[in-house]
Amino acid sequence: MSAGAKILFVDRDGTLIEEPADQQIDAYEKFRLVPGAIAALRRCVEAGYELVMVSNQDGLGTPSFPEETFSGPQQLLLDILAGEGVRFREILIDRSLPAENAPTRKPGTGLVRHWLASDALDRARSAVIGDRETDLEFARNLGLRGFRLGAQCTWPDIAHALLAAPRRAQIARATRETRIEVEVDLDRATRPAVATGLGFLDHMIEQLGVHGGFALALRCSGDLHIDEHHTVEDSALALGQALREALGDRRGIGRYGFLLPMDESLAQVALDLSGRAHFTFDGRFPREQVGALPTELVPHFFRSLADALGATLHLSVRGDNAHHMVEACFKAVGRSLRDALRRDGDTVPSSKGTLA
Repeated sequence: MSAGAKILFVDRDGTLIEEPADQQIDAYEKFRLVPGAIAALRRCVEAGYELVMVSNQDGLGTPSFPEETFSGPQQLLLDILAGEGVRFREILIDRSLPAENAPTRKPGTGLVRHWLASDALDRARSAVIGDRETDLEFARNLGLRGFRLGAQCTWPDIAHALLAAPRRAQIARATRETRIEVEVDLDRATRPAVATGLGFLDHMIEQLGVHGGFALALRCSGDLHIDEHHTVEDSALALGQALREALGDRRGIGRYGFLLPMDESLAQVALDLSGRAHFTFDGRFPREQVGALPTELVPHFFRSLADALGATLHLSVRGDNAHHMVEACFKAVGRSLRDALRRDGDTVPSSKGTLA
């Protein structure tokens, strides 16, 4: 699930340690680290990934591969990695021989069955890293992305692919009053597709995608025969939830965003994607309604958006034309989102190390 942990299931021999000709690392003389592994893993750990080692060790514990010949090089590997800030949440070793066809042997998933039965795994962002086709098959069996280390795929390549993962979310929200579907992609800009049954609201939500620089599709079927309130509020909540999910742990974002004039109107925005919800509005609209949208619901839309997104949003507007004023608000928030959502590195933009 998107709210779960980002896990990298990492092979050992040929992935972390260079694999010798006899395919068995049973002596210190055979110990060689794979180039680039430590630096790439450290970047991934700093980006919020947790590591699980999953390794087939043929016949470990038998006379042909005594436990003591394995444990020394294994502990050396763990000590070296720990010294660089790279630690494993779990170490899962299968000791069976290939002929046994054990369900715990990769590409079988027996060793990680507890992950498959758990809702703590973020499937969209987790991955398998190995050096064999069986590692890719293991990834497919888990329903995860797989990376096969080799001449065409190095550790730096893998780290870049993981840290530049697409930030997308799809939300379906259904209540007695509304049914809403929202899709966002923060790293792709396309023409927004919005249909709420309120033409002016559609036009305004489109401004968030256009000026925010992200792909946005929102469809809402609401109880407009009663009034506009639920459609406006729930559209904002669903959109905020989608943006929050797409942001993940908010690592690497610009975080802050500011401003926008429109003709005689001026909207001023201060935005912080802090993970904490707060909204302040200052302004008075000269008309009670623009199109089918009551202007009293404009600040309510942004309050709901800030609540669901987990953002601090201060919005003020002044002007003479209500249409211009409302549009300036949506455009200004969109431009602020563009700055705040943009990638700006690999770290969480907070001295605490987390945004929540």
